[in-house]
Amino acid sequence: MDDHLRRPQIVKMQARHIEEIAEIEKLSFSKPWSFEALAEELSNPLAVFLVAVIDGKTVGYAGMHHIIDEGYITNIAVHPDYRRRGIATALINELDNYARKKGLALLTLEVRCSNVVAIDIYRRAGFDEAGIRKGFYDEPKEDALIMTKYY
Repeated sequence: MDDHLRRPQIVKMQARHIEEIAEIEKLSFSKPWSFEALAEELSNPLAVFLVAVIDGKTVGYAGMHHIIDEGYITNIAVHPDYRRRGIATALINELDNYARKKGLALLTLEVRCSNVVAIDIYRRAGFDEAGIRKGFYDEPKEDALIMTKYY
């Protein structure tokens, strides 16, 4: 079966995933997280990082910091060759499952106001617009839409 048609396996991030995640970061963001920053998350007790894997290849990931009763989603990205296949949605659903199991009060994230594809994914996952962070992003400078999902 073509690996583009397969459902990803969602697993906890491990050191062996970081090189591929760093590459996805570079392909996805103007200011990507470094290999070192991603590696530090492995020892961060607040971090929950999940990886989408198809046939041993890391095709996407999502990161969240669990702080008291809130989850702050730090990153979600899918390799360009694997986008529009439900991988981001699968990752968000797993973070949602984690939030429910841990009894979190809410999940929150920021997204570029121009990223209408991601905004639509978050809305379908139950996130609502909560505000704007002016000038939050650089390269290019842009406002962030704050989105929140309450439990």
